Amino acid sequence: MDVVILGAGIAGLACADQLRAAGHQVTLFDKGRGPGGRMSTRRVDLDGRQLQFDHGAQYFTVRDDRFRRLVQVWEAQGVASRWHAAGEDAWVGTPAMNAPVRHMAEGHRVHFGHHVVALTRDVTGWHVRLQDGQHGPFHAAIVAVPAEQAAAFLGAHDLMMAADAMAARSQPCWTAMIAFEDRLQIPADSFRQHGIIGWAARDGAKPGRQDGETWVVQAHGSWSRTHLEDTAEDVARALLDALLAHAEGPVPAVRYCAAHRWRFAMTPGVDKGALWNEALRLGACGDWLQGPRVELAWLSGHRLGTMIGSAAAAA
Repeated sequence: MDVVILGAGIAGLACADQLRAAGHQVTLFDKGRGPGGRMSTRRVDLDGRQLQFDHGAQYFTVRDDRFRRLVQVWEAQGVASRWHAAGEDAWVGTPAMNAPVRHMAEGHRVHFGHHVVALTRDVTGWHVRLQDGQHGPFHAAIVAVPAEQAAAFLGAHDLMMAADAMAARSQPCWTAMIAFEDRLQIPADSFRQHGIIGWAARDGAKPGRQDGETWVVQAHGSWSRTHLEDTAEDVARALLDALLAHAEGPVPAVRYCAAHRWRFAMTPGVDKGALWNEALRLGACGDWLQGPRVELAWLSGHRLGTMIGSAAAAA
């Protein structure tokens, strides 16, 4: 089959890997400027030098044997490494968090910077409508975007799928990216739950980084929800102040401070794994179907790709 996937994060790409292995043709569209999804890395040019911040997922765990085998390949190829500061089972992409997703995307036909505005179906198959035109027909369509966005695409075709997506509402997260001239006097390279901070990490201390004293500070969900419509400048200042309240001794000069709002950051999941409507040849995958971890997003995509491959083989 010729399959289109909306979303080229780790779930969509995991599905694409399985589909390609089963002999299908896959095309992916993603509105982001490059690989990563919620494993994105923000790069900032500052004083003739580029800084980077893992402003989405901070690390991932490896507990399933299928995912472990893939991560071992990533490690051997230099795109993933353990990060013990976040736990014995914590891993990060190297030299940036989006490195594994970038590595996965290299083997596929991925169109980044393409905002899909509609997914339609007629007698010829599935069509993807973008702001600059239409693509199709495709034999099958996969929706691999956050639950709130998935509901809008699925609702016109499968109300049960759309209901599952609507039940898996995501929690927002404000994230600050901060660079200092010198080391901030906080002994640990990561900590959780301090004031309005849900998680903070010395980003420059992760394996493969060479960015000096950089921090990523994520507000906890309830604060992010309450301040969702605040300006990025006000949020950046609030999270900077919260980080400095955790520090000891003199505070080094701040070189850079900005905030990013993730409207769809964490989802509790609906424990469905993946969804596939064989009659329509419509599927959905993502962390909202499995659980709020990078590994579970990958497992959802892997499961859907396997389901479709098995269905096609049986046919």
